[in-house]
Amino acid sequence: MTTTMECRCLLRPRRLLLVSLWSMVLASAGVVGILDPVDFLALQAIRKGLEDMPGSSFFAAWDFTADPCTFSGVLCDGDRVVALALGDPRAGSPGLQGRLDPALGRLSALAELTLVPGRVTGPVPDALARCSDLRFLALSKNLLSGPIPPTLGALTHLRTLDLSYNQLTGPVPTAFAAAPALSNLILCHNQLSGPLPPFPDSSSALLRLDLKHNQLSGPVPPLPPSLQYLALGSNALTGAVDAVLPCLTRLNFLDLSSNQLQGPIPGSVFALPLAKLQLQRNAFSGPVAPDGDVIIPVVDLSYNRLWGRLPPQLAAVGRLYLNNNRFTGEVPSRLVQGLTNGMQLLYLQHNFLTGLEIGPAAAATIPVGASLCLQYNCMAPPFDAPCPLKAGNQRMRPVDQCPDWRG
Repeated sequence: MTTTMECRCLLRPRRLLLVSLWSMVLASAGVVGILDPVDFLALQAIRKGLEDMPGSSFFAAWDFTADPCTFSGVLCDGDRVVALALGDPRAGSPGLQGRLDPALGRLSALAELTLVPGRVTGPVPDALARCSDLRFLALSKNLLSGPIPPTLGALTHLRTLDLSYNQLTGPVPTAFAAAPALSNLILCHNQLSGPLPPFPDSSSALLRLDLKHNQLSGPVPPLPPSLQYLALGSNALTGAVDAVLPCLTRLNFLDLSSNQLQGPIPGSVFALPLAKLQLQRNAFSGPVAPDGDVIIPVVDLSYNRLWGRLPPQLAAVGRLYLNNNRFTGEVPSRLVQGLTNGMQLLYLQHNFLTGLEIGPAAAATIPVGASLCLQYNCMAPPFDAPCPLKAGNQRMRPVDQCPDWRG
């Protein structure tokens, strides 16, 4: 008696034979491109697992009586599929729905796989690890769930992995830290948890690490000095970073905001060529001591436990957020004068500041478009200035919180 498994095994060769016969028919009809039978069957399975969302017509031209190499989103090299772009890439176009079929792993010559934003559910197929030539994998902004297959880290040619804006869970696979060609690892806006894997110095190819908006915990491990973009904001990371950040001298983007990081902020961070320094909403402590004058357009150190005098080296920053810390003493004249020299915003509310190094008359010359908030410090603000609503209505702290205040 023939079992179900035996029947399946008998059917597979039969399907391959039918595809081969169909290829012969196409060839006799003068069709130039003849797709490899394994790739042909894989595309059929992929098509069965997905469908157009309302308003999308991406699959309308996927007629398997024609050469699949002419399908929208399919790129062939000879008789093999080397790139597959699933969905209409035009901005605002509806995406796809359904699930990614494991048959993707049978496209053994595949080098690029992209999926447009849509409502594709289910796991990221483990079978993708069989695509040994894969260089670019982007499946962002869908509803993919489950863990990230650790086997993807064994793809020796993979340069970009973008699984952002999904519902993925579990840890960041440690295999990614040792992937030899990986330069862009983008896993932000998921539900990943657990610690960050340590990245050896040999991970010299990694340029972009974006893990923000997850549930990652534990300390920030040593990271490769090749990094240019580091986004770890909105997680639950803990510990100090003063031994990690000074090694990352090539950073042009840094976001560690909304974690539970502690310890001092290394002065070398302020010398990085950043467009925005985002360290707010942590538990950083100690004085702020930049190595020199800072020219970063936006510096946000708010909602920490920083203390000491305000650093005048920040006078050239465009938008400076130092509010909700424990700074003391007078506001340096260079900082206030910075508002007349291009600084647009200086938030100093909710500290323990006791006055201004320049007189109220000079402070009153601040341009109309600039914003200086001094509310809820150990002084009565010398003039009225617009403050954000979160600053509250109290103009100064209670006197018993201000032992150095002289009235």
